[in-house]
Amino acid sequence: MEKILIANRGEIALRVMRSAREMGIKTVAVFSEADRNALHVRYADEAICIGPAPSAQSYLSGEKIIEACLKTGAEGIHPGYGFLSENAAFARQVKAAGLILIGPSPEAMEIMGNKLSAKAAALTYNIPMVPGTEEAVTDIDVAQNRAIEIGFPILIKAAAGGGGKGMRIVEKASDFIEQMDLAVSEATSAFGDGSVFIERYVSSPRHIEIQILGDNYGNIVHLFERDCSVQRRHQKVIEEAPSSILTEELRQKMGESAVNAARACNYTGAGTVEFILDENLDFFFLEMNTRLQVEHPVTEMITGIDLVKEQIRIACGEPLSFTQDDLKIKGHAIEVRVYAEDPANNFLPDIGNLQTYITPKGPGIRVDDGFEQGMDIPIYYDPMIAKLVSYGKDRTEAIERMIRAIDEYQITGIQTTLAFGKFVMQHEAFVSGNFDTHFVGKYFLPEHLTKDDEEEAMIAALIGSSFMESKNNVAKGNEVNQVHSQWKKNRKEY
Repeated sequence: MEKILIANRGEIALRVMRSAREMGIKTVAVFSEADRNALHVRYADEAICIGPAPSAQSYLSGEKIIEACLKTGAEGIHPGYGFLSENAAFARQVKAAGLILIGPSPEAMEIMGNKLSAKAAALTYNIPMVPGTEEAVTDIDVAQNRAIEIGFPILIKAAAGGGGKGMRIVEKASDFIEQMDLAVSEATSAFGDGSVFIERYVSSPRHIEIQILGDNYGNIVHLFERDCSVQRRHQKVIEEAPSSILTEELRQKMGESAVNAARACNYTGAGTVEFILDENLDFFFLEMNTRLQVEHPVTEMITGIDLVKEQIRIACGEPLSFTQDDLKIKGHAIEVRVYAEDPANNFLPDIGNLQTYITPKGPGIRVDDGFEQGMDIPIYYDPMIAKLVSYGKDRTEAIERMIRAIDEYQITGIQTTLAFGKFVMQHEAFVSGNFDTHFVGKYFLPEHLTKDDEEEAMIAALIGSSFMESKNNVAKGNEVNQVHSQWKKNRKEY
């Protein structure tokens, strides 16, 4: 390919463009009216506006993106992550237009896009599963009886879900019917599909994911693991590679399982197979993400492999140029996601102007971002500002460099998760490696909030924020409602 269009925005669009430029490939940016002056627009060789700020009218419009691709003569489309990156219908549209999607087939997306069909595919290779139902449950009595057989606590999960939506923990049988109704309702609202299934709840899990690459000739390799156990609202905020808890034997077993999961859906391109690891170091298949992950830089740092370049080469029909035996872990990398959020207020999103924005530099530091000083954080999209990555010869050095980088990172005008990142880096549980997915609730948040409480807290926080002090309170009240609506949409997209 001589020219590709990047169907995304911000830091991931820039990330893809930089690798494409190194390969001698021209790039086309698409942008909404809100992103007219964005860095990715200025960096690309060409740029086309595809609509108003709301993503449904711009970045989620497959027709507009394909039209822009054909108009500029781009041969392929890289979807990044979020937006249309895992949309099988869009993948088919791209193919029908005679274009190349830099990603897996629509068939692979469909299999792995539904948690139940993903489990069924993984079971063909005997990949370990958390005990639970293998099909969607609809009859409340049957569901309750199955939950009793599995044993409480159990987890109700949306089959088409992600990001914690449609997920409910049920501690005892008397709560089951209420929680089941809530899960089905939430799944229907978030995904248009109320199908749910039941699993045994793993009380102290580690979230471990394996990066894979597959070409069009049946060659599939894994690029080791990432530990993504530090999360808020079931979404990752800090990731590292390799994991501090895996043995070489366990790493090999999980890597083989990830490769087999990819084989089960004839996967091509870059993908991630996610597992949970219990306190006995038993691992269970969770799901597969059929796209590039936000946290892919930590894998690149410890392997020396540019995952975006590999995606492009695979899409061009090239075979993998390396085997599993060629891949080695070298050093340790940590990523802190820098969000426009207030960690002290349950990580509620913040908006405003980047009055000061100075990124850290020096040995072992990488910053993937899409902003510069003076720019506004738009309300329409995911609130991530940047990905701050540190690399060291070992985990200790990576932590030390991350602390130094956080201290150097200067952002004013909005609240960010930088201080939270430093809190984690200095916490005994993280430093020792003895932590799980409950880290935030156990060590950082003063109290646990339900999902309903989170949304109520967000409205209260925004109404009480400084921008409500304007004389035009009616207009600002509308802005609050707009922020709230956009935030809920962003949680679905990412």
